[in-house]
Amino acid sequence: MKHVEQAIVRLCQGVMWITTSVIFVILCANTILRYSTGSSLQWASELPELLFPWLVMAGVVLGAAHGSHITTSFLMDTVPPGVRRVVSTAVWGCVAGLYGTLSGATWRMLDIVADEKSPILQVPGSVTYGCVMGGMVMLALLALASAWEVWHGHEGGAALHDTPAPEIHIA
Repeated sequence: MKHVEQAIVRLCQGVMWITTSVIFVILCANTILRYSTGSSLQWASELPELLFPWLVMAGVVLGAAHGSHITTSFLMDTVPPGVRRVVSTAVWGCVAGLYGTLSGATWRMLDIVADEKSPILQVPGSVTYGCVMGGMVMLALLALASAWEVWHGHEGGAALHDTPAPEIHIA
């Protein structure tokens, strides 16, 4: 399961680097062009809009892989380890099922949104929806990996974070 997680993390890191770099270069070039010549590239505003969802979805998946999303664990901390293991495995299974359901629903919408095209580049709307669907599939895989890890005795699940989140104690 660690190989799946590592592949997902590497893929998302690559998507984030590429999309951030391309968006930065396009916006800088268009700004320089606008100030130096008074004109701009027509497609220069559309391409960052198309790339931004990919950047965001990759960030969401990376956040899940590193255990960076908000959790409330105070209730689970009060139950015995055996109960915690069963409940955590069931919860991760439900999370994976929900992400799988969202992936399936998005898959069924791809044909519908493929007819919607961006104004200048004529990129089908299914490209953006495909990005969301891919993110949901990766989140489902990470949740399944977490269920597997918890069931096999690894307390935190499959999150790839090296150090646990700091505990906050309220006096």
